[in-house]
Amino acid sequence: MRLRTRTHATPTRPGVRPTLGMAAAILLALAPVHPEPLSAQTEGDYLYRVTTVRATPGQYRELIETLQSSFELAREAGDEAPFWFRHSQGDQWDFMLIYPMESFAAYHDADRTAQRERVWTGSRGVSVSTRIEEYIAFQEEWFATSVDLAEMSRRFDGMGLFHVEMFAGIPGKRGELLEQRRMENRFYQHLDRQLNLLFVRAAGTNWDAMTIGFYESLQAYAAAGAASTADEQEEAANRAGFDGVGDIGPYLRSLLSYHHDTLGVPVG
Repeated sequence: MRLRTRTHATPTRPGVRPTLGMAAAILLALAPVHPEPLSAQTEGDYLYRVTTVRATPGQYRELIETLQSSFELAREAGDEAPFWFRHSQGDQWDFMLIYPMESFAAYHDADRTAQRERVWTGSRGVSVSTRIEEYIAFQEEWFATSVDLAEMSRRFDGMGLFHVEMFAGIPGKRGELLEQRRMENRFYQHLDRQLNLLFVRAAGTNWDAMTIGFYESLQAYAAAGAASTADEQEEAANRAGFDGVGDIGPYLRSLLSYHHDTLGVPVG
């Protein structure tokens, strides 16, 4: 992790002995400046299943309708319906679905499991499952922790554009990769920008982390990046711990085996 702190000496006139108040001011000026903690609003221990799917050619609309039917069944089974959006540009998948689980233990509780099996082994459940299998050409599943369900719902509410980045780190660099993601949020924080949600791998496919940025529209996404001057961005990058704004991308890439970058929009 490459974090820097800047200190500023407070001069005193020759022959003047610092008072207690002056000494306190000097200590305050010398103390490193840390931004407010980000973890409560950008990451957490709540478990989600993140599923990406690509529709069988010619079955795009059919897949949407069948997935919507599966959400109704999920609620009947005592589960939460997923947050979801469709690919706009970037990665190969058509839809990302983020299923709330809470934890592995809670999700696989005996009563919940029995209720889930009753619903999905019934005639409607079997029919929907069969159609989903027919309408999906590609599927990838990943389990990750992030903010709690209430905060996730708040972040999705009313949003029209989602910036998704998925990261597979170099072996041995996962911790540094996660810290780099937090540093970028500190960069946004110093610019008074919306912070990304951070998802951290718990199980499943090879992604180590994912971030999602939430915007009302494509115009809002573009405006967020243009709202600060070059000098403001340089200062924010330094305060976040980077070697300048030009270091953010190269530092991230130095930690990655590969990553995918996608824009998504609500399913409509």
